[in-house]
Amino acid sequence: MESPNSEPSSGDSPAVQPVQHSSSPPPRPPSRRRRWLGSLVALLVLLALGGGAWYLINRKASSTGGPGFGGATVTVGHAAAREVELPVTIDALGTVTPLATITLKAQVGGVLTEVLFTEGQTVAKNQLLARIDPRPYEQALMQARGTRQRDEAQLEAARVTLARYRTLLTQDSIARQDVDTQAALVRQLEGTVTTDLAAEAAAKLNLDYTRITSPVAGRIGLRAVDAGNTVTANATTGIAVITQMTPIDVQFSVPQDRVPDIQAQLAKGEPLAVTAFDRTRAVTLDAGTFSTLDNLVDTTTGTVKAKARFGNAQTTLFPSQFVNVQMLLRKVRAVVVPVTAVRTGPNGDYVYVISEDRKVSTRPVKRGEANVEVVAITSGLRVGENVVTEGGDRIKDGAVVQLQGDRAAAGPRGGASGPRGARGERGERGEGGGERRRQRPPQ
Repeated sequence: MESPNSEPSSGDSPAVQPVQHSSSPPPRPPSRRRRWLGSLVALLVLLALGGGAWYLINRKASSTGGPGFGGATVTVGHAAAREVELPVTIDALGTVTPLATITLKAQVGGVLTEVLFTEGQTVAKNQLLARIDPRPYEQALMQARGTRQRDEAQLEAARVTLARYRTLLTQDSIARQDVDTQAALVRQLEGTVTTDLAAEAAAKLNLDYTRITSPVAGRIGLRAVDAGNTVTANATTGIAVITQMTPIDVQFSVPQDRVPDIQAQLAKGEPLAVTAFDRTRAVTLDAGTFSTLDNLVDTTTGTVKAKARFGNAQTTLFPSQFVNVQMLLRKVRAVVVPVTAVRTGPNGDYVYVISEDRKVSTRPVKRGEANVEVVAITSGLRVGENVVTEGGDRIKDGAVVQLQGDRAAAGPRGGASGPRGARGERGERGEGGGERRRQRPPQ
């Protein structure tokens, strides 16, 4: 009998080894079906990404290309070429310059007794504005007048004596030397009287200077001296400043290339109309005429100074005010289009012409005179042809466009569909059936 611990012999059957259990089962190799499904999903994802990228690229090109580039039809602004009298003007910035600006100064010294004007008042020529104490000058005038009268009496006496001497000389009762001496005395007294007359006139003038009057008609400024102050002759500050308001000038600069045109118009003897506008160019301040050109060109700016005169009856132009000036040179008959219609390319200026079938074509043109709104076309365009004014940067030659006045036809609106009616009928039937069920007596 064998012991339980005895080892089996080599001839016996092999003993069963104990099985060792692990915590996780060993990984299984992926099957062929699962590998095939993963490859198919990856391929579909790649195809979807490629299709999305192709759609986005073509959509971007379609939205940015516009007509002629694969995009939708573009609505453009348009205008018809028309023939008008185009005014040729010169626009400039001008400064209002008064014809006269005068500082009132006292010509004689004294106490300012009266100020007879109000600040900002419009005064007339020779109007009394202030008064200086006249009493010292009245006394000086009286003294000069008395001296003249005395010397005139002496002159009269000397002339009478000279007449007697000449009578005695004919009678050989007096020496010729006495006659000559008396004649010299008469001439001396005549000179004295002449000096007295001048002194009297000077005294009278000084008395007149005590009345300060306006030399021109204009607007008086702020008062610099009050009544009661002592003023001196020809003081630096003066009493007030008077500016002539009507008429008034506007000084501006014109390009040197326009000088021959201005001179040609002036040679015809026709006045050149000039209009003054405010800062925004929306309000017309006054209308005047061109006056003159300066005699030299400013080498720093290449311009020539010019002046225009305005009546300024409503005093809308104020001295030293900045205004916008527009001078009309002439009017020309020309075919014009809006300024926005003319474009510049490598080959020069061109426009987009719209045909009757709404197809645009590039047309080279030559521009002429222009203003802020329209430009003259000297060649390349006929009256009545439509040109593109807005949206030209989104089209090309040969593209089909839609005008702003065109309207797309609206589609017909459908009524209620059949299924909706069916649903309504079913609802009505269902509602009726519900009522019938509610009316069914209980069992």
